[in-house]
Amino acid sequence: MKTLHSISELAQLHGPLFLAIGVFDGVHLGHQAVISAATSHTRAAEGTPVVMTFDPHPLKVLRPQHAPHLLTATRHKIALIRDLGVEHLLVINFDRKFAATSPEEFVEELVTHSRPLREICVGHEWSFGKDRRGNLDLLKRLGAQFDFSVVGVPPVTVNGEVVSSTAIRQAVEKGDFAKAADMLGREYTILGTVTRGDNLGKKIGFPTANLSAHSEQFPPNGVYFAEAWVNGVLYYGVINLGYRPTVSSGKSERVLEIYLLDFSRDIYGEDVEVRFVRHLRPERKFESLESLAQQIELDVRRARELCAAR
Repeated sequence: MKTLHSISELAQLHGPLFLAIGVFDGVHLGHQAVISAATSHTRAAEGTPVVMTFDPHPLKVLRPQHAPHLLTATRHKIALIRDLGVEHLLVINFDRKFAATSPEEFVEELVTHSRPLREICVGHEWSFGKDRRGNLDLLKRLGAQFDFSVVGVPPVTVNGEVVSSTAIRQAVEKGDFAKAADMLGREYTILGTVTRGDNLGKKIGFPTANLSAHSEQFPPNGVYFAEAWVNGVLYYGVINLGYRPTVSSGKSERVLEIYLLDFSRDIYGEDVEVRFVRHLRPERKFESLESLAQQIELDVRRARELCAAR
């Protein structure tokens, strides 16, 4: 997949261009429908489909205090879009300057650099441009003016509920992974980068990888049996998510750490994708590190039993 970083780079691509535009946080079934529409329409015209998204999430710039937790950080989102078979991805840096662009200016720039622009596919409620003034109706008027078609993809529903990033975030927050998976079209995972911790796990016999997530939505605190992918290889492990009350004083920041079964390689700085397979127990405070180590040993034994059952 070729990744572009400016609208002007669209001029490099063989036209006509079919753009699927959206934030695409989670790349859920609704987002996949938008991307699929652009891709399928391209085939008949022998053009080039391009997925266009934004980094960071617009709300992190426009209303940072109200920005939601993400379902997928940008690196994770790019990987998921690549897995859909997308050949061209345009990632626009969303900053204050870009946010001040009027809807008309935005579309005119797309038209100017496409050779030519044939179609734009968006979700039915998509808004864009300064003050979010652009909507599907305005986009259609601009399409008529500049001779490109506009497709507003209708909502996708699962079990009678509209698929949305908000609904999926709420499901994950409650630990309802089944609902999240139904709406995502895949199991919910978090992509984290391994960072250095305090090495406490190593000291008590269970070295863990601390994962620095990128504002992703966490499920409820607790200990989980998990799957983890390191450089594309599947491992199993035990996740502890929470505030580590046995060794930390007070609530500061939630920590996501995983003990990988039968794994000893140094992976600092590498990305690990984790899936919460089963909740094993709530997080709690132990009287001593020895008691904590004994409980972790039980958690690991349970994880191995679940591995054997799989």
